[in-house]
Amino acid sequence: MTMTAPMTALDLPMQGRATRLARIMTVAGNLVRALRHRRAATRLVDLDDALLMDIGLTRAELNGIMRNTRFDEDPTRLLSDAARRRARALPSFL
Repeated sequence: MTMTAPMTALDLPMQGRATRLARIMTVAGNLVRALRHRRAATRLVDLDDALLMDIGLTRAELNGIMRNTRFDEDPTRLLSDAARRRARALPSFL
């Protein structure tokens, strides 16, 4: 024997508020994450050029990326992309 529960009407106004709240929370979370990553990336400025080269970045790349990203963008993604490009460009015997 199969029983099915009757369908109930959705509370659409409440669902709309919940969706808006979820969007706001997502945007706020993304902003906090981007600011945390930006703070971590600004610590790279304190490193000397030899250490930056060890991680695959130049001072010019670091300054350019930090200068050209908005405050709500994550510069660490761009910095890691730059380091990967530099690593792929190195000769294999190094």
